[in-house]
Amino acid sequence: MKNYTTDQIKNVALVGNAGSGKTILAESMLFEGGVIERRGDIDGKNTVSDYNPIEHENESSMYSTVMYTEYKDKKINILDTPGADDFVGGAVSSLHVADAALMLINAQHGVEVGTEIQNRWLDRFNKPVVLVMNQCDHDKANFEKAIESVKDSFGSPVVLAQFPVNAGPGFNSIVDLIQMKQYTYGADGGKPEIGEIDDAHKDQAEELRNELIEKAAENDEKLMETFFENDGLTEDEMRSGITTGLLERGLFPVFCTSGEKNMGVGRLLEFIANAVPTADKFPAAKTKDDTEVPCDASGKPSLFVFKTSFESHIGEVNYFKVMSGEVTEGMDVTVQRTQNKERISQLFSPYGKHRTKVTKMVAGDIGCTVKLKNATTNDTMCGPGASFEFQPIPFPNPKYRAAIKPLSEGDEEKLGEALNRLHDIDPTVIIEYSKELKQIIIHGQGEHHLNIVKWHLDNEFHVEAEFLPPRIPYRETITKAAQSDYRHKKQSGGAGQFGEVHMIIEPFVEGTPEKSNFKINGREFKISVRGKEEHPLSWGGTLQFINCIVGGSIDARFLPAILKGIMGKMEEGPLTGSYARDIRVYVYDGKMHPVDSNEISFMLAGRNAFSQAFKNAGPKIMEPVYTVEVLVPSDRMGDVMSDLQGRRAIVLGMSSEKGFEKISAKVPLAEMSKYSTALSSLTAGRAMYTMTFDEYAPVPGDLQDDLLKAYEAEQDED
Repeated sequence: MKNYTTDQIKNVALVGNAGSGKTILAESMLFEGGVIERRGDIDGKNTVSDYNPIEHENESSMYSTVMYTEYKDKKINILDTPGADDFVGGAVSSLHVADAALMLINAQHGVEVGTEIQNRWLDRFNKPVVLVMNQCDHDKANFEKAIESVKDSFGSPVVLAQFPVNAGPGFNSIVDLIQMKQYTYGADGGKPEIGEIDDAHKDQAEELRNELIEKAAENDEKLMETFFENDGLTEDEMRSGITTGLLERGLFPVFCTSGEKNMGVGRLLEFIANAVPTADKFPAAKTKDDTEVPCDASGKPSLFVFKTSFESHIGEVNYFKVMSGEVTEGMDVTVQRTQNKERISQLFSPYGKHRTKVTKMVAGDIGCTVKLKNATTNDTMCGPGASFEFQPIPFPNPKYRAAIKPLSEGDEEKLGEALNRLHDIDPTVIIEYSKELKQIIIHGQGEHHLNIVKWHLDNEFHVEAEFLPPRIPYRETITKAAQSDYRHKKQSGGAGQFGEVHMIIEPFVEGTPEKSNFKINGREFKISVRGKEEHPLSWGGTLQFINCIVGGSIDARFLPAILKGIMGKMEEGPLTGSYARDIRVYVYDGKMHPVDSNEISFMLAGRNAFSQAFKNAGPKIMEPVYTVEVLVPSDRMGDVMSDLQGRRAIVLGMSSEKGFEKISAKVPLAEMSKYSTALSSLTAGRAMYTMTFDEYAPVPGDLQDDLLKAYEAEQDED
């Protein structure tokens, strides 16, 4: 492979709904560029992308694949991404480093929910978009209806650069509005005949070309002047305007293809080579401290790792983008996160599981290396003279959770190592050991996502494990003041144990003053504040500990032990063993013994006094509540609403968004178990949702009773 300069490198991500044909289009792109001699297919399990066994088994993409092709003296790096929402992490990491996106639209269906999901990420990353109407040869292809849905969803920037002459089973011809030529293909696709537009489509082509010229001119004042002066633009002027329009996201040109029959693919590649912007045309990348680093081959060398994979015979493979400078084989770099040194012993341009060895790469290029010891996804590696760290990939929040445990007790360490490696490969798989729940919790994007994790554990790591329902991280608190006292006394020969603690507890609300008078169960208590400590709790909320001891009834040296006892009980709440929060404790009296009192005595006395008071203070269990947004086709709106109401949802609002209905609701986490599966079933996979933590709210009384009974039964069993 020749060495390419920054202005010869194009980076495009293939995005779109599952089933839109990204993998097969990529196959044709590599074939057209001569990187492969024969195109593979999904049934044959021999595509360059989708090379993992699990992808063969499911016949769909689950991981992004990095590829390249060479066309018209340009290197085009192609990042094929999964279309299913469960595997959105691959699309997000690819868009983070891509310079433009090819958004594939299935000509049978037009815009689908997956299209909307990907479009949101395109908006967030502010990426140029080329719309590719794929599968124009399908029996049910309907170009007019599909393009109507595209315009509804993507808005005014959409403009045709091509249109099919005969979309459907007889599709073999495309009118190109940039060149004003007609491309006609044989039955099996391949190289087209390029000729004049036939008479039946000339008028339509002229009208649509004028729309394209106007849209191209809109993004450049000089071109607009030229357009009015000359009543049009030349092909080169139009191409310049399209490039500017892509950069400004003011123009989304539409191309037509059949990836399966390799129709329109060569012309699409030609457009990418000529008009899609290169990395150096975009605003400079920003570091974590907002320093701008231009994509300049003469700058200081730096790499950003956006993907990590694992191959059994090699180990970890790290995929990176050269952010600045020039990287050469044998270069020493520093991993900024750890400050560890690494050597780039080998450089490759990958295409799927295959790799072409190269000696150097320049700013803007995408490649991979192997056998790094300390680098992983989101790491910045800098060469001599550089020491900056780029902003990380903004992966989406998890939407699904499960507990996991090994079937064999001796496999805990093996399971941990396997899960950590799977997180490196897919950072949207998040592993957490919950001290509170006493479970290993695995978070992902959906049930299918975690089932794929299970497949890897079974088939690649050979660790047998099972998923369990995760416990809910409830919180316990109180609603009124209560008083208690507790004496801990133990005598068994020699020095004994003695400690007595009197306390009052009440709900803690930020900003409310301490009290000096209480009336509890007909008794009045007057206390004086001597000292105050406020302890923010790692699980949320606050414990305020107030010393009201007068007359030396308890020595000050025992107060930390009392606090320790209280904190221990807050870590394992009196009602269900969940964390307690937002409580103010007044320790106002007690007794001690000159010989038998010690720290353990007062810790136990404080713990038990607190537990007694808690149960008399109107205790309440709080549950985590999430804000859930569901994007659903209008014809399934009723079913989704009914299902949410059955999950104790409080609907916050409904609105329309680009042809879909959006429902916003607050839903308890306890009711979101397997929601992704239920939603998919209700909508035939056409809906998607996001969820973010909102607040802790009181559990309804009947459910609290059930939780208390369940906890008591569990304690009896233990």
